[in-house]
Amino acid sequence: MQDLENYFNTLFEGKEPDTLYAPIAYTMQQSGKRLRPQMVYHVVKMFGGDVSQAKYVAAAFEMLHNFTLIHDDIMDKAPIRRGLPTVYQKWNTNCAILSGDALAIMAFQQLLKLNMPERVILDIANVFATCTLEICEGQQYDMDFETQEEVTIEEYIRMIYLKTAVMFAGCLKSGAILSGADEESREALYQVGINLGIAFQLADDLLDVYADTEVFGKSVGGDIRDNKKTYLYLKAMQDATPEEKKALRQCYESSEMPFDERFQKVKDFYERLQTADKTRHAIHLYLEKSLDELDKVRVPSEKKAILREVISNLEQRSK
Repeated sequence: MQDLENYFNTLFEGKEPDTLYAPIAYTMQQSGKRLRPQMVYHVVKMFGGDVSQAKYVAAAFEMLHNFTLIHDDIMDKAPIRRGLPTVYQKWNTNCAILSGDALAIMAFQQLLKLNMPERVILDIANVFATCTLEICEGQQYDMDFETQEEVTIEEYIRMIYLKTAVMFAGCLKSGAILSGADEESREALYQVGINLGIAFQLADDLLDVYADTEVFGKSVGGDIRDNKKTYLYLKAMQDATPEEKKALRQCYESSEMPFDERFQKVKDFYERLQTADKTRHAIHLYLEKSLDELDKVRVPSEKKAILREVISNLEQRSK
């Protein structure tokens, strides 16, 4: 992974105009968790693939991920990302939009640097392009849900499948393609990523209410502030009595109540309905499904140890 960090540190040097590339460098040099590129490397090592080529696929997915964050922060009016001002806050909205666009294009360029057979490059590019479009679909559903009065848990899971999970799945499958893995293993790894990604987003929903802000790296309560219908909200609405449901909706959607009071009241509803514990249980079930799919990957068990550890560690995620 240090090879990837060094790559990001030099990739934007000397590029002009600075107002386009400085926001990109600012974003990419905040290392974050680098969970998605790690997925690529883990799979390539699992199958004994060419780690030097993994850098370009890992970079492409991490750049795509950061492009989505730059634009999501604008749409969500988020002030902080990874403990620092978001790009549109540090520069301005127009700079953030254009820098995000440029970063998405640069992500695709990484795949053109692969020194692999044409079929391999095309297969990875197809996974990457499909993933990119699906993320946009998921983001649109997420925005639609903000004004949609009724959203089911099934609809929500479908949305995070698109917005979050397909990128985890794409990283794992692309690493398998790069390494010449068999078709069954590729598809199993894709499903590992889908279940892992859904669990990751449910954990994100939980952390938005219960995280330590300093550890989490961004403000808590943003989903409630923006009237986002998260898993916690939908689960609480599903489990509430008609009277509780009405009161929770009024509180959640209130534009008059001070935010701190609103946040605490919503949190109180979650406590009464044991929503946090139910969300943790759902996370556990998706991680179990992810481990079940990992068992189908056709390599010796010991080669899966690192990926198994990544999946298991997500249950204790704090940021």
